Amino acid sequence: MTNVGSRVMYSKDSMARAVQQCKEQGINHIFVVVWNKGMTMYPSNVLNRYIGVDQDPLFKGRDPIQELIDLAHAQKIKVHAWFEFGFSFAYRDTSSSIWFKKYPDWVGRDKKGAVLMKNGFYWWNALHPGPQALLKELILEVVDKYDIDGVQGDDRLPAMPAEGGWDPFTQSLYEAANGKNAQKVIDEESFLQWKADRLSEFGKNIYDAVKQKRKSCIVSWAPSIYPWSKQQYLQDWPQWLAGGYADYIFPQLYRYKLDAYEKILKELNGQLYGKMKKKVFPGILTSLGDGYQAGEEMLRGMIDLNRKYGFNGEVLFYYETLNHFQKNLYQ
Repeated sequence: MTNVGSRVMYSKDSMARAVQQCKEQGINHIFVVVWNKGMTMYPSNVLNRYIGVDQDPLFKGRDPIQELIDLAHAQKIKVHAWFEFGFSFAYRDTSSSIWFKKYPDWVGRDKKGAVLMKNGFYWWNALHPGPQALLKELILEVVDKYDIDGVQGDDRLPAMPAEGGWDPFTQSLYEAANGKNAQKVIDEESFLQWKADRLSEFGKNIYDAVKQKRKSCIVSWAPSIYPWSKQQYLQDWPQWLAGGYADYIFPQLYRYKLDAYEKILKELNGQLYGKMKKKVFPGILTSLGDGYQAGEEMLRGMIDLNRKYGFNGEVLFYYETLNHFQKNLYQ
């Protein structure tokens, strides 16, 4: 449930209808965006301390997160705080970004020294202690403030485009760890793994901090598919499972045709062993703004394939899908 491409969060009445719809469709978990485009959807003391703004102005005077928790819990539906923007601070344009102006040393850099940007998203250096502290504080604030059932990062948390890491801070960090001049003598593959390992450490730090606050709070991640996730965004998520700092993983198996979906589902199935599989549920693309809506045949086909390969659930991206289906998705 996001504030982009949907108006469901813009009033309590629309959220009440959405929760009822989820109940009717057999949905038992809602992942609601709490952090997007450098703003929180809820009133945040942490945000205010960093930039003097406490909430996305579109939600001023309301707390949609508390409203949703109240509505969903009344229907026995769990709610997870989804930190959708992760280590990204702006989309398409940085000219109006308070973060860009106030914390320029946080900004990620590519090999040419340009501001780190990928697919329209502008990124912080995810290895810098500044943005790491911010995101950790925001996550723990939500755990403290709300009776939330879980917190979630996706393909931007913990993550950074693999092209990043060429800023002076990261270069000095790499040199200190490896005892060599990272600017002149560097193995790209080793450097990529080193960056991925640092982000894995941050993921573990978040997991441990949340569990210390509230052991019952679920910590889940929704990364890209592996190994593309590591090669492109430094998300070495099989290590997160093996290391025990992921309660659940929801890999984004976003495909538009059933044969392409089955291909990557089979690949995913082959990457899992032992008890890992019980912690993995495929993320499936069911709609995307006004540009794409999975048909009933496609949607049911993906669900059937998940069962065929032994996955006992899925996460649908995103809520607006339900507006296109009147019958129960799981009949």
